[in-house]
Amino acid sequence: MTDFSPKYISFDCYGTLINWQITPVTRELVGNQLREDDWPEFLRQFGKYRLDQVCGTYYPYRDVLQDAFTRVCERWGIEAATDAGQRLGDAVLSWGPHADVPSPLAKMAEHFPLVILSNADDAFLDVSAPKLGAPFHAVYTAEQAGVYKPRYQAFEYMLDTLNASPSDFVHVTSHTRYDIMPAHDLGFDNLVFLDRGFDPLVPAYDYTKVDSLDELNKLLGIA
Repeated sequence: MTDFSPKYISFDCYGTLINWQITPVTRELVGNQLREDDWPEFLRQFGKYRLDQVCGTYYPYRDVLQDAFTRVCERWGIEAATDAGQRLGDAVLSWGPHADVPSPLAKMAEHFPLVILSNADDAFLDVSAPKLGAPFHAVYTAEQAGVYKPRYQAFEYMLDTLNASPSDFVHVTSHTRYDIMPAHDLGFDNLVFLDRGFDPLVPAYDYTKVDSLDELNKLLGIA
């Protein structure tokens, strides 16, 4: 990667840059309806239902959260709070960046135009992007694209709006199925998996794994 100078460095936002902390609010919503031993599997399934909900056409992110939560609760035979989408969305808006993000991201922005391609609405990024501590050339959302990742159209929206090709990018994410797989399918040759512990490693998708943005800066030749 030290021999490649990208035109843009693009990022997933939530989980990759913003610290994804869905568990506390989910526990509040469920209350004492689950045994403690059931929580890991419940949370895993909740994540998979969120993925399933975004594989169609775009609709508001709070509704995505509500529908995914309702579905997983139905599967477990427990009551789903009707205000879950509102409360989960409020929680997302309250989160800040991972501690290791602002400084190296700001340094990166001195050398490359930064872009966000996020699975949320404009209103979420209006709040979250300024918390990251770096200027962004562009911030794209599912609302703008009309679809969520992993739909190809989300990536195509970014490409078309920037009049760019996949070879112009280094794309950085902590999510295998939302970003790595579809971006690889579309010909993004310079993929970076920032390992936050969400997804298993899938080396067949030919990405570079890093554990921090400082590590990525070194790979990009930024001292």
